[in-house]
Parts: sequence; structure tokens; C-alpha cells
Amino acid sequence: MQPVNLRSFKQKVRYHKKAFKRYLNKIQKNPPAGLHKKIELIDDAVWKETDCLSCANCCKKMTPTFTPKDIKRISAHLSMTAQEFKDKWLYYEKKDKDWMNTKQPCQFLDLKSNKCSIYAVRPDDCAGFPHLTKKKMVDYIHVHQQNIEYCPATYKMVEKMMAELI
Repeated sequence: MQPVNLRSFKQKVRYHKKAFKRYLNKIQKNPPAGLHKKIELIDDAVWKETDCLSCANCCKKMTPTFTPKDIKRISAHLSMTAQEFKDKWLYYEKKDKDWMNTKQPCQFLDLKSNKCSIYAVRPDDCAGFPHLTKKKMVDYIHVHQQNIEYCPATYKMVEKMMAELI
């Protein structure tokens, strides 16, 4: 497994982003037979090549959404009330009705190790990221289109899909 070179990754994204998004739109409109089974095989290959701890770009450039359950669990872990936790680290995004981090990189990311300081109780959004094998992959195409810009694993998934599923 090779460490992620974020500079090289950003260049590849810039060059391939439009083609990847067009491809994902095509998959969404006309999904190949057995798509989920094929994605599971691609997912295994992607994770053999991707070292998240050498990247942590998701924690550096994105913010998870915090559900009420996440807020309750994390605030208890930090010996805070849910309100104290929200006041200190979150803001409410009215349009989507989501609780989000007020800053980036994530306040819980240790920038030296790229490890999460609340990993055991992290938000469900983080635990599921980058959502490669959701049961209805077609319903997550819009998520993958966004994530190819930030996540080398998502980028590799789409790259492998284009090579194997044409």
C-alpha cells in the first residue's frame, strides 16, 4: 500500500474530474446488471491500495454531518452537554438542516498522525465515509461525484469502475 501523495492526487482530479462525473451520470441513468456485486469486488481492491492515514483529506477539507445521536454520544465522551458541544464546535446549516463543524481541518484530527482523537465515537458520517458500498449505489452517485475531489479511495473506485465496467 502506497502512501497518498495529495499533490499528485489534486492534479489527477483536476485533469479527470469532468470525465469521472460524466461517467457516474451515465451509470446513474443506466446501471449495469449486478452493479452492487461488482462494486464490492472493486471496493476490496481499492482498500488494498489506499492508506487513509497517509491522507486524511476528508478530515482536512470536508465536514461530516452530526446527527442528534452523534452529538449525544460525542458530547458524553467529552464530558460535555450536547449544548456545550454544539456551542463550541458546530453550526446549524439551515438549508439542509444539518449540524456541521465550524472549522477545517476537523478539530478532532491530530495533524501529525492523521488520526481521529474521537475515533471510537466519531460521527456516523465519518464511520461510513467514503460510502463506497452503499446498498443502492445509484442513490449515492451524487455523493461519489463530490467525493472524487477529496477522497483518493473514491477516485480509485471510479477509475476502476471505468476500466472494468465500461
